[in-house]
Amino acid sequence: MTHRSEWQKALWFEQDYPDNYIPPKTFLSSLRRNPNFKPYEYWPLVFLTSSITQHMCSVALFLTVFVRLKEQTLDARTLLWATICGSAFTHVFFQLLSRAHTSCRNPYPDKAKLFTSSFRVFLVLLSLTPVLRGLAAAASSDSARILAVLLFALNTLLADYTTFNPSETSDGLASLLSLNAAIGSSTLLASRLRDDLAVFSLVFFSVQLFSLFPRLRRQLQACFIISLTIIDFLLNFQQVLSNTIRLSLTAALAISSIASMVSLSMKAACVYAMILFAVTFLSPGLLVWAQKYKNEIRGPWDVAIPKIN
Repeated sequence: MTHRSEWQKALWFEQDYPDNYIPPKTFLSSLRRNPNFKPYEYWPLVFLTSSITQHMCSVALFLTVFVRLKEQTLDARTLLWATICGSAFTHVFFQLLSRAHTSCRNPYPDKAKLFTSSFRVFLVLLSLTPVLRGLAAAASSDSARILAVLLFALNTLLADYTTFNPSETSDGLASLLSLNAAIGSSTLLASRLRDDLAVFSLVFFSVQLFSLFPRLRRQLQACFIISLTIIDFLLNFQQVLSNTIRLSLTAALAISSIASMVSLSMKAACVYAMILFAVTFLSPGLLVWAQKYKNEIRGPWDVAIPKIN
């Protein structure tokens, strides 16, 4: 009877064991389950979903403004002046936020360049208003509405909800496609209006709503990073301030969008409120519930990951 040599985990020399041999005592001893698992908590996830809720509220506000302009229950001049005042307020808020918090970077440091760019956009939109008003004149209203819904759905799916520091990231392809889809849908709906002033006001409002407001949201995220644990949320004053600002902004947008929709259609407002509730409160609970079914298996059979210092 020949004595077999001790098995070694090496393939560069010949042994008395097959290449796929594993000793029974060490089999699956290196098995690891969910090594990188980080459990989430419900309320911090609710605050994180506020970005999605805010974006959905922005789309709903735009649609209600379009309906009111089309039904002539909203004056186009009022919308135009409200948009201009909102843009000025946002710029002032950027300035105050960058001065109050050292980690915030002002995305518009050159005021002269900002004014020139804004005035240029204003003139371009104003000059293209007659063209935009007749852009989809040949298309039927049903086709225009379906295409607008598809473009807004694409805008919502591709919108950037994860960027926390705008000074370290640039707009990717998904963000650009999302913005183009929103502007395209806004232009398509604006072409169904009757006069040039209403078309110009709606397109200018959409540019500010879908381009300027997301930057404001990212700026708030860059200044106040959100924690994923409830302990940090309760003990860190900065976290409390961050979540208070985001919660207040989300609640204001949700209430204003639902209130503006109630006067148009009670059924649509109820459906929209249930969608907001599901996205904001039910989806985080579903994610927390689904964590117990997470089963990621790791072991020495996985592909080696090189660690470079």
